[in-house]
Amino acid sequence: MKRTISAALLAGALILPAGCSDYLDVNTNPNAPEVVAANVYLPPMLHWLATSPQFDGRYSGHYTQEWISTSGTANGITGLTIQQSWGRHGYDPGNDNGAQQWRDVYWTFGQNLVDMNAKAQAEQRWDLLGVGLILKAWGWQALTDLHGEIIVKQAIDATRFSFDYDSQEYAYKEVKTLLDSAIVLLQRTDGAVDKNYLSKGDAIYAGDRVKWLRFAYGFRALHLNHYSNKAVYNPAAVIADVDQSFTGNADDALLQYPSTQPNDDRNFYGPTRANMPLYRQTQFSVNLMNGTQFGGIVDPRMSRMLSIDSARTTYIGLDPNVLGFGTIPAPQQPRNLWGYVGSGGAGQPSKYLFADKTKMPIMTYAQLQFIKAEAAYRSGNVSLAKTAYVNGISSHIDFVNARNLDDGQTPTQITSAEKAAFLASTPIVPATVTLSHIMSQKYIAQWGWGHNELWMDMRRYHYTDLDPVSGTQVFRGFAIPNTLYPDNAGKTAQRIRPRYNSEYVWNIPALSVIGGLKLDYHTVPMWITLP
Repeated sequence: MKRTISAALLAGALILPAGCSDYLDVNTNPNAPEVVAANVYLPPMLHWLATSPQFDGRYSGHYTQEWISTSGTANGITGLTIQQSWGRHGYDPGNDNGAQQWRDVYWTFGQNLVDMNAKAQAEQRWDLLGVGLILKAWGWQALTDLHGEIIVKQAIDATRFSFDYDSQEYAYKEVKTLLDSAIVLLQRTDGAVDKNYLSKGDAIYAGDRVKWLRFAYGFRALHLNHYSNKAVYNPAAVIADVDQSFTGNADDALLQYPSTQPNDDRNFYGPTRANMPLYRQTQFSVNLMNGTQFGGIVDPRMSRMLSIDSARTTYIGLDPNVLGFGTIPAPQQPRNLWGYVGSGGAGQPSKYLFADKTKMPIMTYAQLQFIKAEAAYRSGNVSLAKTAYVNGISSHIDFVNARNLDDGQTPTQITSAEKAAFLASTPIVPATVTLSHIMSQKYIAQWGWGHNELWMDMRRYHYTDLDPVSGTQVFRGFAIPNTLYPDNAGKTAQRIRPRYNSEYVWNIPALSVIGGLKLDYHTVPMWITLP
């Protein structure tokens, strides 16, 4: 596209008088600096690091049954259309739904990240370069986990008009290499390492190199844990990385939205941006917290995370197999995620992760503790698994309380007595925890924000795998929709198709090589989930 634009400008210049040529000097910008400091690149990339997954989570969240969309139209999106496509493990042909992260990795990050890292390296700013390599690794990890084969080797090559795809195995190796390098760099204190310099662009950790180092270890633990279906899986390495990562909720990677402007500096899920009026929690999500799946024990987080029914009497969710609210009477229909009836609530107070000023997580201590619990369980260390599992639940309860204070929300705080009683209940914390305990509670801890990891978890366990010890489903109560999208040929979604407006418009030959033109391409299993 850049070449096309340049050619058009050149052609125009040839037919203009020589005296006008100065006006076409597009390499000079009188209104903005042409050379900027390396740390200036960072703020928008950190914004999208937290926000971009929320864009795509509107769609992948249907696969994992975090929520389901209902009738009506909001911001040009028709609710029942999404329910009938993504809600049935399909997709929306001919548009970019589900490809925001694709756009941001290749465009928002893109050359900006290349330039930032090059400047940081030249200036020996090892802390900023370490953060930059984390961002690079996050991009490849997010994209390959969502889309499978992606463009890595030829990405950001301005000399090319088409781009070949690389295997998911190659993308995974590249992520590991980048994280290894980031960890080395973030331990350095020489050169031009400077907390004050980094803090000017760092809206996550305010230039704290140690916290970014912990983030890198946590991210590598998450990455390594995805190998759980392969012979090379090393749970000891996962545990070791978690132990060098976050020490508590104070290390959580959170982006705060100042909420001073009409739109972009507010939470994407918040009521002012009005992106979620049609969404409702599913019955699967509710059943994980209302006692159905855990021996009748009601989770104190339920009333602080989920929405009550219209009559304010009970908590209910929607069935993905039923259009809209189905036969649920109006008083029992669940309110939207902001807590309002119908599509109401735009611009009004909200709760938990759905308020304008909510601090949106990128990675949390609770999430990492559940990763440790799974790895410990798989290694045969059930005692360590239980300890990490309890840490995960306990810290997530504290996380819920904190998020309900970010924007002056109205839910009461979960008291220490409520927390203690919940953790003392045998159905929640038995003598020996199982995979179904660990993964179902991890689902709760990631509900509403950790969409990429949550969907990867479900695909690693093929949505409905059974716990080998208890015989209970790993994800308790989850059911694949009765009727799947017509193109699926009866198969579940395993990947999202590459971004339509780049790949299916400009890069079709490369797509054909990986089978991306097939109607059921989105059902092809991922390399990382195979043995």
